Amino acid sequence: MARKSSKRTSKSKAKRRFRPGRWLFRWGLRLTSVVFLVAVVASLLWSVLNPPTTWYMMQESRRLGGVDHEWVPIEEIAPIMARAAVAAEDANFCLHWGLDVAAIRKAIDAGGNRGASTISQQTVKNVYLWHGRSWVRKVMEAAMTPLVEALWSKRRILEVYLNVAEFDEGVFGVEAAARHYFGVGPDDLSNVQAARLAAILPNPKGRSARNPSSFVRKRASQILSGAATIRADGRADCFES
Repeated sequence: MARKSSKRTSKSKAKRRFRPGRWLFRWGLRLTSVVFLVAVVASLLWSVLNPPTTWYMMQESRRLGGVDHEWVPIEEIAPIMARAAVAAEDANFCLHWGLDVAAIRKAIDAGGNRGASTISQQTVKNVYLWHGRSWVRKVMEAAMTPLVEALWSKRRILEVYLNVAEFDEGVFGVEAAARHYFGVGPDDLSNVQAARLAAILPNPKGRSARNPSSFVRKRASQILSGAATIRADGRADCFES
């Protein structure tokens, strides 16, 4: 009996022996599940509620002593502003699932000198992450963008984008930008004004919509043409009511 008991004890100890590979796998799986659950909850939260601020806005507010930002629903934004932003930043916004593979390939072929971020990616970066060029942020952005695409409508993504994008130093969102540059509400923006706001989005601190350079004027003209094109060929259907 003593020998049998000893054998059982040794077998029990062998079963309880610490296995680092299994332990790491188990806890890695748990951590991944928790991160995914948090991402889903965060995505669902801002799909129905308006983000009051972003990490970048808070940083700029501390640096500048405050920022100009007021949320406005997309119904109160001139339709041309939405089309101009899409034409300027992501003409295939209605056609992709968050990552524009064709644009990414073109960026790689160009040696990385051109951008390939979609409006969906920029929205995820602005609302959930931080600004910068770190690979960690890019990986998180690429992982979370399809989730946001799955849980938000295209119209909602564009609404949030237009409300958190930076248009000048300390000026965030199209409502503040329309008043800052032209003294009008976002629903009263003209075609040219909307195109100029869209033209400064890639570099809002280095360009002006009020006193546009020749480059901004030319870019705005191209954006107006692009906005008309995506309306005519159906690439604006996903966000136009």
